[in-house]
Amino acid sequence: MSLESTNEEIRELSLLEQIESDPDVNQSTLATQLGVAVGTVNWHLKRLIAKGAVKVSRAERKKLRYIITPEGLALRARLAVDYVERSFSVYRRTRQKVKDNIAKIRKAGFDRVRIIGTGDVADICKLTCLEQGIAVVNDKTAPALILDGYKMRLEGLA
Repeated sequence: MSLESTNEEIRELSLLEQIESDPDVNQSTLATQLGVAVGTVNWHLKRLIAKGAVKVSRAERKKLRYIITPEGLALRARLAVDYVERSFSVYRRTRQKVKDNIAKIRKAGFDRVRIIGTGDVADICKLTCLEQGIAVVNDKTAPALILDGYKMRLEGLA
């Protein structure tokens, strides 16, 4: 699955959740909540309507109401499960990469590492290192795990 299709599924999941919590929400509010353009929300809503996941009714002259269908509830559940499974997969792969690098760090005679990067992947790296008895330090003489998104490389063992 491509990153683009993953992002589309996450947006659809978020839209379905927002509509379920507030059927009177408008596209402008949805766009703000998702951090995307109104046109993107409109495109996703049209797709969800075509899939039969959402119905539209006119609440007032210019106001629309979005209703999640039973198909939409099933889609939301499937998208949520897929999202959790992908998240755990990233978590497991990241932990394994860190453990592989820890083996190299230990083999080179070190018991500490610098982690250069931020975010969820960095947090997983830190926790895995601490769990494995490798101190996380800010010392330039220690080997470094360099994080770039989901990519990881080890430097400073030479």
